[in-house]
Amino acid sequence: MTVAFAPGRVNLIGEHTDYSGGLVLPMAIDLGTTVELNRGGSDVELRSDTEADAAVVPIDVADPTSVTPAWARYVAGVVAVTRPTAGGRGTITTTLPIGAGLSSSAALTVAVALALGFTGTPRELAVTCQAAEERASGVHGGVMDQLASAAGVEGNALLIDCSSLSITPIPIPDHVDVVVIHSGESRTLAASGYMTRRAELEAGHPQRVRHVESENERVLAFAEALTSGDLVAAGGLMVASHVSLRDDYEVSTPALDALVDRLTATRGVYGARLTGAGFGGCVVALTGPGILNEGWRVRPSAGARVARLRR
Repeated sequence: MTVAFAPGRVNLIGEHTDYSGGLVLPMAIDLGTTVELNRGGSDVELRSDTEADAAVVPIDVADPTSVTPAWARYVAGVVAVTRPTAGGRGTITTTLPIGAGLSSSAALTVAVALALGFTGTPRELAVTCQAAEERASGVHGGVMDQLASAAGVEGNALLIDCSSLSITPIPIPDHVDVVVIHSGESRTLAASGYMTRRAELEAGHPQRVRHVESENERVLAFAEALTSGDLVAAGGLMVASHVSLRDDYEVSTPALDALVDRLTATRGVYGARLTGAGFGGCVVALTGPGILNEGWRVRPSAGARVARLRR
């Protein structure tokens, strides 16, 4: 049996910059998805602890978007891109909330690819799973989510240049909490305004371009602030990022704004911002130890890994 684990990720800063080749600063987290698979046969059959119906995907699948149920399309995307020589039967379990902006879909595709025998580098794994998600969902997304999951470094966030895919680990100070809180609004990229915003950016829409240019500057400043331990400056950059996402990129919602306002008014919270693509999902907050008693307190985790067990 092969057991593959892939973490989710929280993006600390650098939103809607990855698909334009900009800078991002996510970290892999200690929540993720595990795939246990016994290889063999001509189908990949996986049962998930969060879904009623199994994914049954032939290894010669041609069109992942035709597969049902809908979640199985992500499995089909991986199969279509990696073309394994054999299928398998197994299970999927996850500790990630679905539709919260913590990259549950990226964790799923990365874990499935590893369970099916993918052996490339973390960068190659990320690019492969990015392609798999595009085949599955029809959404042309960036590579940040998959690369953070594949290449996470224990105790560190990752400063990623999405044009070169270069990675610089940025240590997370020991005396800080990273807390992720759900806004109460779930969302999927395919059903959101994500593709509209991307098209507007590519067309040179001034507000969208202004956000991306200023966000790239904030990413570099945030990395410097974390490295020097200036958490006040780091928190201020997170708030500025949220304001830009709200006003220039227009991907926030009243629920996200209200949550950010409440958190930043709390003593001991350095800063907060929406994380993920917006249109719902979660807020990430940088706080002193033990300040917040809600949401998920996440730790910077190592990247995806695989083990083979005998039974």
